[in-house]
Amino acid sequence: MTDQNNLRLAVLIDADNVPRDSLKYAMDEIAIYGTPTIKRIYGDWTSPNIGGWKQSLLENAVTPIQQYSYTTGKNSTDSAMIIDAMDILYAGQCDGFVLVSSDSDFTRLAIRLREAGMYVIGMGEKKTPSPFIVACDKFIYIEVLREREVKAAAAMKKKAEGKKKAESQKKQEKSVSKTGKTGDKTDKLLPDKFVPDEIEQLIADSIADIAAEDGFADLSDLGNLLIKKQPDFDPRNYGFGKLSNMLRSLPRFEVVVRPTSDPNVMPIFIRDEEA
Repeated sequence: MTDQNNLRLAVLIDADNVPRDSLKYAMDEIAIYGTPTIKRIYGDWTSPNIGGWKQSLLENAVTPIQQYSYTTGKNSTDSAMIIDAMDILYAGQCDGFVLVSSDSDFTRLAIRLREAGMYVIGMGEKKTPSPFIVACDKFIYIEVLREREVKAAAAMKKKAEGKKKAESQKKQEKSVSKTGKTGDKTDKLLPDKFVPDEIEQLIADSIADIAAEDGFADLSDLGNLLIKKQPDFDPRNYGFGKLSNMLRSLPRFEVVVRPTSDPNVMPIFIRDEEA
């Protein structure tokens, strides 16, 4: 099997049994364990109950699979997911599966996939029955992911408010020129090297995902995870030639070079000082 941190993963989502606002942080979490090469979500898309998924699916490149509810009270989505999972298994297209659902009907599927040597990750709400949880190699609660997302959003908001207050105060100090005229009509452009708050938070979250007990994360692992989470991530977008230089420019992060017995190999490690 491939390295467990770089698995080819098939992500199969039961739209009937997971909250629609959970997709983004679920996909960010999945990126820690490997590359989602197959991303499908199952449901009856003619039903108004799940119509709100559209924007989230587009943002995360997840393919919706139409499954009509042929009979009232029967969940045909389960069967469609199970059939596709077995097709993917026999095609040898992946190293592991992520089953996103709070439904115990997938217990036997998880067991069967593990019997075939697949690494199986389950994701669902805390109401998920224990048989499905223990059938997976690892199970992740969506509420835990949501809580971290809420805390990160609150931290970003607080930081943005602090910046806004500082900028307002700075403008007031410069509002009166030497000639006594008020107002500064000069348009100020962003500097060549500028890292948005949301990117800084993305880096901080990614460090937390892979950091060792001492809080440090390997720079190469961090770079790989950032690209998995946000494919267009590139330090050059923010005026930096290298990720290490970008991180050194941000006071929040500590950058350490650790010498090895080989003078040509000097790995770089990063720590979030606000963690």
